Amino acid sequence: QGYGEGRPDAYSSGRQPLAAAADDDGEDDRGDGRRRRSSSYPGLEAGLTTAVARDRSSRGRITAYCIAEEINRKSLDAVLQNNYKEQCINAYPDVVHLHLDDDPQLVNTDVFFFEFGVIICWGMSEEKEIAMVDKIGRLCERGPYSSEEMEVDEFHFNFSVNEPPHIQNDTITFNKRQAADHQVRLAISHALAQSTKLSVYEERVVTLVEETRHLPETLAACGTVKIGTKKLAQLIGKVFLQSSTVNLLSSVLDTPDFFWNAHDSLQALYDRACEYLELETRAAVLNARFQVLQEMLDMLRDHQNNSHAARLEWIIIWLLVVDVLLMLFQVLSLFGLVG
Repeated sequence: QGYGEGRPDAYSSGRQPLAAAADDDGEDDRGDGRRRRSSSYPGLEAGLTTAVARDRSSRGRITAYCIAEEINRKSLDAVLQNNYKEQCINAYPDVVHLHLDDDPQLVNTDVFFFEFGVIICWGMSEEKEIAMVDKIGRLCERGPYSSEEMEVDEFHFNFSVNEPPHIQNDTITFNKRQAADHQVRLAISHALAQSTKLSVYEERVVTLVEETRHLPETLAACGTVKIGTKKLAQLIGKVFLQSSTVNLLSSVLDTPDFFWNAHDSLQALYDRACEYLELETRAAVLNARFQVLQEMLDMLRDHQNNSHAARLEWIIIWLLVVDVLLMLFQVLSLFGLVG
């Protein structure tokens, strides 16, 4: 999903995108208004062509797959140890890193498995990503999502010689000195994984809103809502369950434990990625929707309880009326007024 589409760079301002730098026509400004082309220097032109080709080879895909409620850590460790070398596997709190060297001349390939059900693939083709998800993820998932509920977010990355790390238009730019540091990718992956998981919760809230939209509309139009006590209790339970999953049971909104012992620059990189993905704002909006849904359902429950209480009051009133009539009949019988 294009969270950053059309927005200014969240990490920096005024930078020339790497693609634009790579497409430079090779002209050099001498400062006196005259310009010369690098074609006058065949060796330099060949060097620039090689550099551009090398730069293009350093670009890659980032894809986040949210496939289940969680991934079983023990099952994941067993599957990875049976299929990959030990030096390719790095374990961290809440996440396991798998490093692959499919093509050393291209970007390094990394896969991050998060315990809350998200898999992040770096530098892989779409076919290899799907194969990885089916080969590893499906064997370790708990509470798998349906194809409609599964969330997939796509980003891209490249490397620059001079620019510091930043994100622009869903493209993450790293310094080439950080190309082999998987912890830099891990810092970004934490934010991407939380964003993808949060998207699943956002879709669930939208579904709940659509499911309950007619209730306040009917109440406003007719003054009453025909909904059973069981159905209303089920809706209240759904809202509470989703709210507690986001705020109590899940680590989606928490700062990952990895950053307690990580370098401050990785924490800063994670914070900037969270800012770009608007995690704090989206979480606040999500909780506000939960609160509105809860208030609406509480109102309907109170309305239902009041209606039930009103019915009981009328039943009691009619019973009293019948009792008064019976007593009156008995009194009239004592005086012989009725047979």
